[in-house]
Amino acid sequence: MKKYILSSLLLVALAAPAHATDAPEKPVEALISTQSALSVEETANKLEAMMKEKGLTVFARINHAENAAGVDLDLRPTELIIFGNPKVGTPLMQCSQAIAIDLPQKMLVWQDEEGKAWLSYNNPDALQERHNVEGCDETFAKVKTVLGGLSAAVAVE
Repeated sequence: MKKYILSSLLLVALAAPAHATDAPEKPVEALISTQSALSVEETANKLEAMMKEKGLTVFARINHAENAAGVDLDLRPTELIIFGNPKVGTPLMQCSQAIAIDLPQKMLVWQDEEGKAWLSYNNPDALQERHNVEGCDETFAKVKTVLGGLSAAVAVE
């Protein structure tokens, strides 16, 4: 009986490291959010101006709180800016045409329950994972740089 118990323990001990290496990776966060030092409106205004200054096309700016008020509903300040540039978006779609469902890019400026303003956008790593894109790391790195740069520059006073 002792041999059986010792053998079982040895098997468990040997199997544990192999099992640990097969552990799933931590999932990629779908959104990247940066707290802004400005109000929602100031952040959205600054973001839109900076996008235009950098040659990005702003397709729409949607004020969800204003739209909610139009049907007698309350919503904290929430604005969505839809923007893009075919020089960046087209290579993404060449990697995976289905990624077009997530384009043009969007940035959400919103206020939390404590009155703090945030700027959020889709994590390019999550988009790459969602669409099972392989071999386009350079293109996604460029998108990450642009979105991260905009977010960091806009969030400060």
